[in-house]
Amino acid sequence: MALFFVFVAAAPPQQTAQAQTQQNIVFPKSELSIRTAGGKIYPFTIELAVDDPQRERGLMFRKQMDADHGMLFDFGTARQVSMWMENTVLALDMVFIQPDGTISHITENAVPFSRDIIDSRGPVKYVLELNAGRTKALGIKVGDKVIGKPLHNGG
Repeated sequence: MALFFVFVAAAPPQQTAQAQTQQNIVFPKSELSIRTAGGKIYPFTIELAVDDPQRERGLMFRKQMDADHGMLFDFGTARQVSMWMENTVLALDMVFIQPDGTISHITENAVPFSRDIIDSRGPVKYVLELNAGRTKALGIKVGDKVIGKPLHNGG
């Protein structure tokens, strides 16, 4: 006769509902491109933040992101948007985008962990976060166009 022992590990300490929710957030993936005034087109693989939990989490706690990747925040309608970098490890460029895909403002090199407010400087529907320095390196400027299905402008 064989004896079997079952060991039961103690349950981990209870996490807050918010912490559990944040850990379980899934970001759908898509693609978009930025077309510069000079006609160059730069494709990006993006994650979509389209609801409140996704937008609240954003790129917090991420330690790396590929150069041709980013996160697109969709606010549903054009409005004044304020962002910050609390709990965000990566330095980022924030590209503020009007409903038609036109870039209206860019904040370069947002400082990791900063609680300073980064303002859209007018109504926008989207914010695209890229690795810091990408907009400058690619020559992306105010007035350029963001195109692709996630912006509902098709391109």
